[in-house]
Amino acid sequence: HEGGRMGANNGKQYGSEGKGSSSISSDVSSSTDHTPTKAQKNAATSEDSDLSMRTLSTPSPALIFPPNSPGFQNGRGSSTSSSSVTGETVAMVHSPPPTRLTHPLIRLASKHQKEQAHIDRLPDHSMIQIFSFLPTNQLCRCARVCRRWYNLAWDPRLWRTIRLTGETINVDRALKVLTRRLCQDTPNVCLMLETVIVSGCRRLTDRGLYTIAQCCPELRRLEVSGCYNISNEAVFDVVSLCPNLEHLDVSGCSKVTCISLTREASIKLSPLHGKQISIRYLDMTDCFVLEDEGLHTIAAHCTQLTHLYLRRCVRITDEGLRYLMIYCTSIKELSVSDCRFVSDFGMREIAKLESRLRYLSIAHCGRITDVGIRYIAKYCSKLRYLNARGCEGITDHGVEYLAKNCTKLKSLDIGKCPLVSDTGLEFLALNCFNLKRLSLKSCESITGQGLQIVAANCFDLQMLNVQDCEVSVDALRFVKRHCKRCIIEHTNPAFF
Repeated sequence: HEGGRMGANNGKQYGSEGKGSSSISSDVSSSTDHTPTKAQKNAATSEDSDLSMRTLSTPSPALIFPPNSPGFQNGRGSSTSSSSVTGETVAMVHSPPPTRLTHPLIRLASKHQKEQAHIDRLPDHSMIQIFSFLPTNQLCRCARVCRRWYNLAWDPRLWRTIRLTGETINVDRALKVLTRRLCQDTPNVCLMLETVIVSGCRRLTDRGLYTIAQCCPELRRLEVSGCYNISNEAVFDVVSLCPNLEHLDVSGCSKVTCISLTREASIKLSPLHGKQISIRYLDMTDCFVLEDEGLHTIAAHCTQLTHLYLRRCVRITDEGLRYLMIYCTSIKELSVSDCRFVSDFGMREIAKLESRLRYLSIAHCGRITDVGIRYIAKYCSKLRYLNARGCEGITDHGVEYLAKNCTKLKSLDIGKCPLVSDTGLEFLALNCFNLKRLSLKSCESITGQGLQIVAANCFDLQMLNVQDCEVSVDALRFVKRHCKRCIIEHTNPAFF
């Protein structure tokens, strides 16, 4: 929206009344405030009816209002929009705040009211520091208070991150308006924008991702978790046009089956295109359609991966993990939880990461037994976190091998492993003195004796889960007495 001119008096606050009308400043003919004449009233009314929002020659700020926000209560909307009728949330363009009162119902402020507010006495750098703690939608609202706040709220230093949440928000439009405004000083490019988080915005489509890809070449972090309407093509555009992208979260995006460059980018960068994607953190949790072939492509293009999460990617097998270990040798954290086709052979492949692996989650991988745990324990001696909950093939022998080789283990979850008993806990207690978190939930063979051995040796224990375990109140009190900072999760009503 373009057109309209604003007065020259800076920093004055303004207000507006009326249903759904945006306050637009008229030309200031003199420096003295006066009550608008009838002609001015008609002119203001004509402007509002002709164009709901007017700005200078540059785009104005975007404001994201939920349908029940204060901006729409009591019929005092900040601008005319169908969102108050349809119930949807949209990104709305607003003009920079006027420098004088133009509405005929607003009385001239008294001398006492004209005194400067306390917050306006703060210097610009302090105001910017305060604004830096506000989310995107609140920052846009601040831009509507007065001319000074408008200029401060759009300081480039405040727009390194855009964070939008909500299922009903029109994210595509919001991103378009915001990037257009941020491109004011650098046409078509948002040089300062490095992070975009639109998690849970189900109305995000490929159009919104195309906007990000085209306008944000310096993007380093993108989170679109739960946005299931985006496809491979839009993701390919982002990773191809944003060469500095390091953090990508597409969890819950069920249509995403791969991460790769576009065909045009691959041809242009050939033969080195396999090393052009700089992604280090990739979360593809709940990408149910991901298969071994897609994982192969991801590994070949994202060779710098250090954090990879494939939770509930149920089609992944040991073959996919073999491809992964060929190309991605720097992985520190890996999750294949609920990948039911991963077995001990997959653990043998993962063990090739050796001492680089610090975090591993294999929860509910029912095909993994002591054999797979031995592979990990033998080669990944610097492992700090292991989640093996629900791996019912793990016994005391596997826990023994793990405890003797991964002595720096800090967090272990072996819940729902019915073959693990007090014997396995004794090996843990005598070798893993740095253990801080231990989950034994639903371990039927665990008793109070095993817990006492752990508490007597692992003084730094901070969390212990013994829900649904047959342990006595005395054993729980013994743990509490020796591990004073330990939080015990239990199901024994006699212990409190």
